[in-house]
Amino acid sequence: MMRVSRSCGVLAATISLLSLEAAQAQPSMVQSQRPPLAGARPVQSAPQNAPLIQAPRASVMQPDYSSVQLRSEQIDLLRQVLGDAYLHGFELRAFSPDQAIAQLQSRDAMTRVVGQTQLISLTLAYAKAVRTGRLPVSGFMNAWGLRPAAYDPTPEFYAAVQQDRLADWLATLPPPYTGYQTLQQGLVTYRDIAARGGWSPLVAGPELKEGATGSRVVALEARLAVEDPTVAVDAAPVFDAALTQAVQRAQKRFGLNPTGTLNKATLDALNVPVERRLDQITANMERWRWLPQVLPADRIQVNIAAAILSVFSHDTPTLTMRAVTGRPGDETPMLSSMIHSIVLNPPWNVPSSIAAKELWPKERKSPGYLRRNDFIVIPTGDGGSRLQQKAGPKAALGQVKFDFNNPYGVYLHDTPSRSKFDSFSRLASHGCVRLQKPIELAKALLAGDATWTPEKIDATLASGDTVRAKLPQQIAVFLLYWTAYVTPDGQVNFRDDPYGWDRELVQRIAALRSGPA
Repeated sequence: MMRVSRSCGVLAATISLLSLEAAQAQPSMVQSQRPPLAGARPVQSAPQNAPLIQAPRASVMQPDYSSVQLRSEQIDLLRQVLGDAYLHGFELRAFSPDQAIAQLQSRDAMTRVVGQTQLISLTLAYAKAVRTGRLPVSGFMNAWGLRPAAYDPTPEFYAAVQQDRLADWLATLPPPYTGYQTLQQGLVTYRDIAARGGWSPLVAGPELKEGATGSRVVALEARLAVEDPTVAVDAAPVFDAALTQAVQRAQKRFGLNPTGTLNKATLDALNVPVERRLDQITANMERWRWLPQVLPADRIQVNIAAAILSVFSHDTPTLTMRAVTGRPGDETPMLSSMIHSIVLNPPWNVPSSIAAKELWPKERKSPGYLRRNDFIVIPTGDGGSRLQQKAGPKAALGQVKFDFNNPYGVYLHDTPSRSKFDSFSRLASHGCVRLQKPIELAKALLAGDATWTPEKIDATLASGDTVRAKLPQQIAVFLLYWTAYVTPDGQVNFRDDPYGWDRELVQRIAALRSGPA
């Protein structure tokens, strides 16, 4: 299991997180009806070297479903829904009802009972998988602190059958979010691309930019056209203005600097095989299932992989800013919590691991380093000591810190180092989330508070005094890991999988399929 280390807050890397309660706030209106999706049925293979995860063993005693009598139209509905389960990223025949349906059509009464039992079992397994995902609690990494609530679909299924609202119930099972539904459409698109053979990797070589000629330019145009339907393939071996714009669009979809030049980073992104992109889409769809069925209308969301923070008010984004998230090895965890207070002019209580690995070696190499950077040594009650960096212009936490309860000791905060926000790669922290516009966020969260007016906030920051401002109303915060999502233009955007969590999730799901039952 991956170790999670933190630099900004109380160390809690060894805590095994079994559950985190979803944040509670005003619910937003969400649409639960989903249009049917079309697309080629995929052929999928399990990843190699998948870790073995023990799924919960099925009960030896079969449940008694004799009290349920499925009507013919309900059977037809379940046949369609289970047959289309692949549209939710599941394997082609993961919940195939064919055998159960064949038994239900038997002339033998006992065989029909067995067929109905199988069909109901498949339906309940599908319902749980599409609602809360496929991993058991034991399958979650420690850093995956965003856990789905326990869910038993059996009572809801029984009620839906008896009350003749089975279709309505089935429609409520998948995540009721646009982000999930658009990924379904993206899944269809990329499965179709895979069915057509995907794309050939581009040959490495010198950077290509406008004015270049040759066979690599022709190959580049053809490669871009696979994912970008606006690219006109003319097979001309000239890197023209239109191709520059096409490269820029691709770079934006990959979160790269849109220079319009085929550099190494762009080449590497274009050469990721379509099978890997499909894995990313299905992994992100799985993580959508870990969210509560209703998100708070007022909330803060951080996309860890893209290093972006968004503030939602009444379910509408009102403020977006760049962030700096954890570098590989110091991963920012996925979690949900409630921001309860803001610390103005915060000191930094340095975790012992960071002090030992980074700060004390700097002091030994350059005596006086700690004093020059406003660090003080504070005795502890057990005869030891710890480091604290005083609030001020050199403070690693900047002028503002946003506190929320979590077992990882992470939080959102300001930083005196601003240059990283200009970079397109912003995974550089020890696990906390640094913010591009922390004071603007603080004023937004404290808006309407009679005490903490914008003027009072500015005056307190200018004074240098450390003060904790309690929020008049706590706000939900979600740290999420989205490496595939769809923008309003219908294009699937991909980000690197910096922590390897996409691959890990796909392998753990594959291990459930191949492991002992």
